[in-house]
Amino acid sequence: MQIARDRQLDGLRAVAVSLVLYAHFFAADGSHWGHIGVRLFFVLSGFLITRLLLDARADTRFEAGTALGSFYARRALRIFPPYFAVLGFVWLIGLEHSKEVLAWHALYLSNFWYALQNEWTPWVLCHTWSLSIEEQFYIVWPLVVLVAPRRSIAGICVGVIAFSLAFRFYWPLTGTPSLARDLLPPASMDALAAGGLLAVHRSRNEAWPQWVRKSWIPLMAISLIILWLRPVPKTPLLEWLAWVGLEIFPLVPLALLVGSCARGIAGPLGRLFECALMTALGRISYGVYLYHAIVLAAVVQAQSFIPVHVSEQGMGRFLVAGAGTLVLASISWFAFEQPLNALKRHFPYVRRRSGGAATVRIGPGRGNDDTPAYLRASGDRAKAFETSDVH
Repeated sequence: MQIARDRQLDGLRAVAVSLVLYAHFFAADGSHWGHIGVRLFFVLSGFLITRLLLDARADTRFEAGTALGSFYARRALRIFPPYFAVLGFVWLIGLEHSKEVLAWHALYLSNFWYALQNEWTPWVLCHTWSLSIEEQFYIVWPLVVLVAPRRSIAGICVGVIAFSLAFRFYWPLTGTPSLARDLLPPASMDALAAGGLLAVHRSRNEAWPQWVRKSWIPLMAISLIILWLRPVPKTPLLEWLAWVGLEIFPLVPLALLVGSCARGIAGPLGRLFECALMTALGRISYGVYLYHAIVLAAVVQAQSFIPVHVSEQGMGRFLVAGAGTLVLASISWFAFEQPLNALKRHFPYVRRRSGGAATVRIGPGRGNDDTPAYLRASGDRAKAFETSDVH
């Protein structure tokens, strides 16, 4: 059995949100590390959601309608309350004249709003573009995983990835680069589908393909080189090629990292991902991501009362705004989000037995021998489904 939370995957969440905070609080303008962090979040989301749905589908009492309804109810409990609390706060105090565009954010169309405007206005909500992408994914993807023939799911994932690649190679024909290039759904669906493909691969208990084992180090090296050269002035063609490279080349290393942590990495790296500090940060990562721009806006407004410089990127902003974000996200988790997550027990993915909780059978080839020792525990498999999809 897998315990409710995969500790090393929590550690990966901590890495992803730390990259975002580094880009928004510390690094000079134009740092791409924040985008890499968002891409890691996408791969994680695609993997966890697909794995969860595939495991539910493997149960002998699986019903698509029950699983689908429970999925949407559980996602709403996890995502909506803090998200709409932020929108309500922004509306109440009128940050950056955000009231005029709150309908776009409330409908999870932030990515389309910023793409149409081609500018990050209002900035205080600009990070919600990725939450909109995920919500658009959550609406469609469960229908694919729960209704499509199981043998076709891997092919659908490959098709989505291919479509995303085609979008990138088509983009130069559309004219001058704009925010739409990064914010329209096809620009991110490859990472989400890569996570889904990884979950399908894991459900079959297959070894890594040879090309993955041989290519991830060169791809990671190329990605780091492009990141290092990113500030260098380029022609439009080279700029487009660099963008394509930074979107595509890191994808295999990120997917391999997620898959390895799902299995359980041994050694110092595994212990790092599992340490208490990393898992705690990963657990509150949704709140950290959601609140960090609000905290930054408040900190900048309060510059006259703060003894260190926080009005520009740098260590002062990183320490003060970062600490404020962690405090707010921690309070939100313990006082707000965690109690609401407990309500998920009322929405099981499969119908319960009359005498107790349903037994959720792990899919073919995923017996205890394939589960890392630190993920094993005694008890009913269904308990994992009660809390395993904490975002």
